Amino acid sequence: MKNYIKYITAISLGVALVSCEPEFDNSVEDGDLYTSGEADFSNYVALGNSLTAGFADNALYIQGQKNSYPNILAQQFEHVGGGEFTQPLMADNIGGLLLNGNQIVDTRLILDVGASGSPAPTNIEGTPSTEITNTLSGSFNNMGVPGAKSFHLLASGYGNASGVATGQANPYFVRFRSSAEATVLEDAVAQNPSFFSLWIGNNDVLSYATSGGIGVNQTGNLDPTTYGSNDITDPNVFASVYSQEVEALMSSASGGVLINIPDVAATAFFTTVPYNPLTPALLGDQLATLNATYAQLNQAFAALGVPERSIQFSTTGPSGIVVQDESLTDISQQLTQALVAGGLPAPTAAVYGQQYGQARQANENDLVLLTSQSAIGVVNTDRVQELVGLGVPQELAGQLSVNGVSYPMQDQFVLIPAEQEEIAGITATYNATIEGIANANNLAYVDANELLNNVANGGVMYDGGMITSEFATGGAFSLDGIHLTPRGYAVVANRIIEEVNQTYSATVPKVNVGAYNGGPSIGSGVTE
Repeated sequence: MKNYIKYITAISLGVALVSCEPEFDNSVEDGDLYTSGEADFSNYVALGNSLTAGFADNALYIQGQKNSYPNILAQQFEHVGGGEFTQPLMADNIGGLLLNGNQIVDTRLILDVGASGSPAPTNIEGTPSTEITNTLSGSFNNMGVPGAKSFHLLASGYGNASGVATGQANPYFVRFRSSAEATVLEDAVAQNPSFFSLWIGNNDVLSYATSGGIGVNQTGNLDPTTYGSNDITDPNVFASVYSQEVEALMSSASGGVLINIPDVAATAFFTTVPYNPLTPALLGDQLATLNATYAQLNQAFAALGVPERSIQFSTTGPSGIVVQDESLTDISQQLTQALVAGGLPAPTAAVYGQQYGQARQANENDLVLLTSQSAIGVVNTDRVQELVGLGVPQELAGQLSVNGVSYPMQDQFVLIPAEQEEIAGITATYNATIEGIANANNLAYVDANELLNNVANGGVMYDGGMITSEFATGGAFSLDGIHLTPRGYAVVANRIIEEVNQTYSATVPKVNVGAYNGGPSIGSGVTE
């Protein structure tokens, strides 16, 4: 069997290089053309996670921070009395972090052409120069902390460097917290914001989704200190901490804007890799052998009353990968018995029964994660060793260990329908809380969920152009498939401005979205 069948999405090399910071159509000196309405923008503070920080291409770096949506907003707020907007800028444009000189976070992604001749995301070369123990002085208007969940903003010690290794602290917050025990919310409120934005809660469900649902839905558990990093936050915990955050920010502010949580299925991370990337050309001369092997298994599935689990690769078109579906009843033992009854030797039947007891072929209802791109069709060496340990000959162990072909893609690579429904339900609950709090406090409310769904379903127009969710070429998503490009952040900023103007009778000018870069950087250089 071929030991390497790799699917790489075709990406045009004609995408734009990273541009310099955009020029704005309106001069700040033209401020008399615009009004602040009922809001005071003199001290704008943005609170949130990676989307607020300007995270892009799986990293935080200077150029991304300068194109963060809060920084874009702040430049527009200057037209209506907005003051200086400070950010805890990274030390370089390659991203990544150091802790006591040791690299703990990868550099950012670029689009590069590898040995295969196809462009693919890869980490930019170089060593990070951002040492997190070199704590920045002063306060910062952009309080976006990559990786933060809703309850993390209230956690004492979240910026304590000694807790980074154990996951009790956040390395990004370590860089700019006022003290080791200060909370993110305390540092934000201490600035007495006159206006604020809050975009938090994405990670409370997103980390579960991007890990393929390997975490735990903690609904019913009101103690977030017991949660794992990929768990879903209890909706009551979310509502409680979110209310506290808004109340604290409103203590000095004339107003603010709350932004809800996007549907993960609308991001390129979940829509780029198709469920059926396996073609006859990729499977090659092993196609007939695979189908013959699965034919035996399919007979057993039929005998057990689950013919829908049958696996067969098309000889004329694309086929779905084989996946592990933990929502299915585990029939490993029954399958083993059926295979033995069908004439398969007991040891081989036991391996097949265990491997395919919850397996099926992927279909259009499954979401295959972007991270699976480099795994599909690759021999899983860990699985090989497991099988050899069970007494399976090395050659056969290799044949049974090809990810997505002979070995079911594991949970961390696929969101099955049951997991999608769980995520959608939690997201809707969180968003109902956010909207309710916005309405109760007469705050501006931005439906980012609707906005990004529109991006994914036909695209969103701007200045005669359009952004879509197409990976690397659609203009909305950066190379990590989750975070936005500068152009994507500009679209969000404009939607925020629309809602702020409507809520506070202001006339803050919108930005020219087309002036912002919407394509990935290519090669090893960084364009300033």
